Amino acid sequence: MMMNKLFYLCFVLISFAACGKDSDENAVVEPPVKEKANLKVMTYNIHHCNPPSAGTKIDVEAIAAVINKEKPDFVALQEVDVNTDRSGKGLNQAQQLAKLTGMKFYFSKAIDHQGGDYGVAVLSRFAIIDSARFILPIDNAIGGEVRTIAAVTAEISKGKKVIFASTHLDLKAPNRLTQAELIVKHFGDASYPMILGGDFNDKPDGPAIAYLDQHFTRSCKQNCLPTIPVENPNRTIDFVMFKPQSAITAISTRVIDEKYASDHLPVVVELKVK
Repeated sequence: MMMNKLFYLCFVLISFAACGKDSDENAVVEPPVKEKANLKVMTYNIHHCNPPSAGTKIDVEAIAAVINKEKPDFVALQEVDVNTDRSGKGLNQAQQLAKLTGMKFYFSKAIDHQGGDYGVAVLSRFAIIDSARFILPIDNAIGGEVRTIAAVTAEISKGKKVIFASTHLDLKAPNRLTQAELIVKHFGDASYPMILGGDFNDKPDGPAIAYLDQHFTRSCKQNCLPTIPVENPNRTIDFVMFKPQSAITAISTRVIDEKYASDHLPVVVELKVK
């Protein structure tokens, strides 16, 4: 009899606790990471948010509007100013773009510029769980501009992580090839699938792109639309690439016809991550 009473009491207490937990309106329940079948990514050289037709005007909102219209999951940004004289002291363009688009950001400095920093950045709609900055140096014998790569790791769905990175290679061909080799060296053994967007300053048949093609797959390999200049574009130098092919497939690549905000046209790519 005593055992029956104890069993009944335990049953009531457990049931009450469970009901109380379900009915608690203040209970905080972490939402599950939603399954993300496809990713939309963008690469965009933003010309330090200075519309070429607007003199010295800085128009961060114009760049944000381009991004918000497409609603990408990741954006690779190049030519980003942080606290420079030309863009305004106290203005972190990467941070401001993140605020205006509702995304997270990671900035990677390349050089000192006008009292501030200048480099590349990543915007992510997902939480950034890791980040890395690598310097892509130049050959001192020929000169050029030091460049960097900004890379973040994000979980795009439950248990599925990717690396997304932004870079901007040098104007001089020998430096571009060296920088491409260093990108492969840094990420050749990456733990997760990788997506790389950037202004590579190299045409599809250039040596740096040819080298990267041995290790990455470009989202567009034939009849790719030009990305610069914005008026009558005639060169394709902005790309999105990924690896390995077994994990990522390109669905579409589009060049957005946006002539005001920057001197480059943004590239938007839809990818399927397996």
